[in-house]
Amino acid sequence: MRTVHDGSGTRLLLVKQSDDSSRVRDPETGEERYIPNDDLEFVDESPLETAARTVPDAARTILGAVRDDRALGLLFELDRRGAVAVRDLMGGYDLCESDLHGLLGEFRAAGLVEEATVAGERGYRLTETAGEGLAHLRDEPTESGDGASEAGG
Repeated sequence: MRTVHDGSGTRLLLVKQSDDSSRVRDPETGEERYIPNDDLEFVDESPLETAARTVPDAARTILGAVRDDRALGLLFELDRRGAVAVRDLMGGYDLCESDLHGLLGEFRAAGLVEEATVAGERGYRLTETAGEGLAHLRDEPTESGDGASEAGG
């Protein structure tokens, strides 16, 4: 399987190629159809990467940054609680200080959390990207209807 794009620039997965036309699949809808070969151009991208692009960027950012259930749980807790002081994060969950700071550092680097001041103390809150990604992972309807959420900022 290879990645191609049609005349409008839509990326498609090449399923089968014959002399005159090719069967392609839309990675977002799964719909298959035949398109004349002259209307297709090969793209230098793995078909698996093309398939992954059907997931919104914000959710892919979370999937790339989260390594286990505890890390994912921390993001969901920050989403539920809003900005939380580091002291409260340390006392409220089963993470040692180095694990917590390691996760927060990775999440900051990925653009999922940002520093916040909570009752005069240093804390963290989710970014808009994280809120959008978590809404997609929960499969929640959104205001824009595209899997994005206004939560978490």
